[in-house]
Amino acid sequence: MIDRAELWLVIVLLALGSYGLRFVFIGLIGNRPLPEWLLRHLRYTAVAVLPGLVAPLVLWPAATGGSFDAPRMAAAMVTIAAGFLTRNVLISVITGGAALYLGLYLAG
Repeated sequence: MIDRAELWLVIVLLALGSYGLRFVFIGLIGNRPLPEWLLRHLRYTAVAVLPGLVAPLVLWPAATGGSFDAPRMAAAMVTIAAGFLTRNVLISVITGGAALYLGLYLAG
């Protein structure tokens, strides 16, 4: 177990780091226009967040103790295919969710 003082130190340091990162963009350069190359890269941030959150749940699912799970992998493949074919995030998420629940239902 982690010591209480060490835990609070980590929490405070993470809070300060998070505040600092936000302050750089909002406080320091919030009233200035950003360069075009930076705006082009920031467009991909939202696209990268969802796979970054979902990939660990597919590759090392906590529900199975970290072992491979075919329904989750199949749902991920269906989601990728739906996103590639339709170019619509909402349809991809709904299709992937339906594939996951169908796969879990069929697997028992």
